[in-house]
Amino acid sequence: MGTPEISAICLSGLVERGINVTSVVTGKDKPRGRGKQLTPTATKRVAEELGIRVYTPDTLRNDAFMDILREEAPDIIVVVAYGKILPPAVLEFPKLGCINLHVSLLPKYRGAAPMQRAIMCGERETGVTVMYMAEGLDTGDIIATEAFPIGPEDDFEAIHDRSAEIGAPLLARTIVEIFEGRATRTPQDDSLATYAQKIEKEDCRIDFSLPASRLDCIIRGVTPIPGAFAYQGERMLKIFKATVVSGSGQPGEVIDLDSRGEGSFTVACGEDALLIRGVIPEGKGKMSAGDYIRGRKIALGEILK
Repeated sequence: MGTPEISAICLSGLVERGINVTSVVTGKDKPRGRGKQLTPTATKRVAEELGIRVYTPDTLRNDAFMDILREEAPDIIVVVAYGKILPPAVLEFPKLGCINLHVSLLPKYRGAAPMQRAIMCGERETGVTVMYMAEGLDTGDIIATEAFPIGPEDDFEAIHDRSAEIGAPLLARTIVEIFEGRATRTPQDDSLATYAQKIEKEDCRIDFSLPASRLDCIIRGVTPIPGAFAYQGERMLKIFKATVVSGSGQPGEVIDLDSRGEGSFTVACGEDALLIRGVIPEGKGKMSAGDYIRGRKIALGEILK
């Protein structure tokens, strides 16, 4: 799961709504899984199913790609989660411009990880924005936005899926408005801009000296991928399901165990505690906290770091 899937869903949505998509540019097939089998992007799979031409150039900054553009002669270029910066020659090519679907309420959370960072920062609302592309990073004029709430239990997967559901029809409506000359454009207020940095491994490490409410946001923001983790001794323990509860103790200390049914164990934080219900032990699959406790994998008083 990831933003390439949003691109694929938007592609399907455009075709379903009668938009003539002549061709698709996407990343090359990459080795995936244990067998490292070459696997196409989700966007490429959908495009091929729909009978749309697919290009996978190494770069957009050469004559070969400009030849593709001249052959395709697009009226408009639509970008969703492509991951490469469009050079000026490409931005200036289509007569109706290049537009981008960005999964935040711009100018907040420009950059690589807007959905994750919005959750991690405790935002109560996010959304999708369709914008004209400019040379800066997500700095172009806004055409349309649609907001939606971030619920107290929403994780990255939930927000990702909702962004796709809302973004696809918004993108299609906006394209129609552009072709009909009805689209508006509003410059962004750069003074309100924030930047959503790429998620790094250390962003996912759980620091139990922080308040439990902050850790809850971090865990949800990186679930299911790449996943929040702590260390139990020398072994990594991923945590994918947790709730803020009252409790105190040394940060990282296991202060309660409940092995009944799905079970839970409670870990003290800098403020309050986390009641943990789902874990992924290093080298294992998902399991309930109850199974982890019954397997005698964790003990009262143990310190997670």
